[in-house]
Amino acid sequence: MNFASDNTAPVHPKIMAALEAANSGHAMAYGNDAIAKRLDKHFADLFERPCAVFPVATGTAANSLSLAAMAPPWGAVYCHPDAHINTDECGAPEFYTGGAKLVGVPGVNGKIDAQTLDATLAGARRIGVHQVQPAAVSITNATEAGTVYAVSEIAALAEIAHSADLKFHLDGARFANALVHQRATPAEATWRAGVDILSFGATKNGCIAAEAIVVFDEALAATIALRRKRAGHLFSKMRYLAAQLEAYVADDLWLGMARHANTLAQRLANALAAIPGAKLAHTVEANEIFVELPEASIVALEQAGFSVYRWNGPGTQLLRLVVSWSSRLEDADRLAATALAAGPRIG
Repeated sequence: MNFASDNTAPVHPKIMAALEAANSGHAMAYGNDAIAKRLDKHFADLFERPCAVFPVATGTAANSLSLAAMAPPWGAVYCHPDAHINTDECGAPEFYTGGAKLVGVPGVNGKIDAQTLDATLAGARRIGVHQVQPAAVSITNATEAGTVYAVSEIAALAEIAHSADLKFHLDGARFANALVHQRATPAEATWRAGVDILSFGATKNGCIAAEAIVVFDEALAATIALRRKRAGHLFSKMRYLAAQLEAYVADDLWLGMARHANTLAQRLANALAAIPGAKLAHTVEANEIFVELPEASIVALEQAGFSVYRWNGPGTQLLRLVVSWSSRLEDADRLAATALAAGPRIG
């Protein structure tokens, strides 16, 4: 009954089976095995064009290495103030870029506001050598608020970035959940909308430890290969990362898992919103729910054994609930019933 994070979920059986199958005999190291060599073809089919794929073990590595390929040490990376790269990666993007500065560009519901980005970039070079120089824009989809950028919103931000000669990065830690909500193809939601590099997340959605840097801008691929090695993320036994990713995208397994999580999150959000005194902080569009609940309801959930996350720290009443691929309908319904039973009565 853990709704604190999708990172707590187990590995999907098909992905575990793929690892077991890969764990047979000897295979060439450093991505020269048969499974890793197939990834470029799998992802080219998925994204409807050739692309370079670099498996890594963590989302922090995927984001930081991507940005390092885009921004020099004197560069600026524009992101939402609540973006994971800005709040939860312990300075890794700054470290791997050699000192590039993250610059927050606000907007409601976890999304960068296009007009604000345009205005920010318009004045960014006026001071010249005395300030960091614009280099890249990074968005998160699904966002840290659990909302999803529409394809048209991505395209508008990418157009602003490219018009200013900046690269455009998409942190897709929950890319599958965003894609299911968008009802778009992977191509439509990435390179066709202007994305240069995608951090393709899989760990939160059924894998053990597997992410991929997917590069659509060919000029950036060579430097990422070298940066990945220098950063210690070129695994010698790459077949085990590759096997996870291969099974993940096979037969749309990744989208099926995300669809289950999104659907159950919407059901749970609707039930919680009906509790007297409850209030959704953001529209639920992926697998995260931000909801204010009466304290009595929260205490009842904690006492019943539910793992929930008080978003602003102990004592606060804003919860973040995350539904995973393995969350069960009966647990979600029981959570809602428990919160309702402990909440205030009307009339």
